[in-house]
Amino acid sequence: MYRFLLTPRWWGINVFVLLAIPFCVFMGSWQLSRFEGRVQDHRAATEQAASDRHEAARPLAEMLPVDKSTSGLRVTASGRYGKQLLVPGRELDGKQGFYVLTLLRTDSGKALPVVRGWLPGKADPAKAPAPPAGEVTVTGALQASETPGDNGVSARGGLPADQTAAISAASLVNLVPDKLYDAWVTLDRADAGMKAVPASAPAGTGLDLKAFQNLGYTGEWFVFAGFVVFMWFRLLRREVEFHRDAALGLVPEQEKEQESPSAPSTV
Repeated sequence: MYRFLLTPRWWGINVFVLLAIPFCVFMGSWQLSRFEGRVQDHRAATEQAASDRHEAARPLAEMLPVDKSTSGLRVTASGRYGKQLLVPGRELDGKQGFYVLTLLRTDSGKALPVVRGWLPGKADPAKAPAPPAGEVTVTGALQASETPGDNGVSARGGLPADQTAAISAASLVNLVPDKLYDAWVTLDRADAGMKAVPASAPAGTGLDLKAFQNLGYTGEWFVFAGFVVFMWFRLLRREVEFHRDAALGLVPEQEKEQESPSAPSTV
């Protein structure tokens, strides 16, 4: 009854199934490993952020360039405050507001963007307190330049000259005359009545949309594998039933040739 499995048509079906199932399982396992990796990175970043608050601040120059191992670590830098900008559309404690961003001109000749704090409401230069005058030393969490589209960072343009959507050297280069560090710092303690902005996890380590996309793709690949198995058994049962009916004489000879699932089609 199962001799039909040796026909060319069923050879093709079986080879497809034998290749498709391992491929789907492999792709599902790979997507699952990507999700688990992001979960592990998120856990490590959270633990690092908790421990970083108690570690001594290190000089800025020793912690550059910013990567996953240095993002969030406490650094210290000295210089004089220069141009001040506002970063609108930033949420803190469930409220909309804006960051007060001031450039710290260091002895190296470069300027370091420093988020001195957060204020609620619409971005308004009149609300932002002026930076301290003279030589200052700042201490805060080191952060990598933002990328529009990540962590809610806006990519909108058309902002006033004293505002920027993203805190990055690429966004600020056209707004200020200074050479810039490809990094920024959020102060441990905000200045003049503002709220301190907590450090964010490094890019690619959070449980963001990409992480849950990996989890969704995992389910899809395993569903595909199950669907292939289901369709193989369905075709097999249909073929067996047809040949059983044919053996019992329930299928006329003409229908055997025309209706058999294994019979080659004629032109």
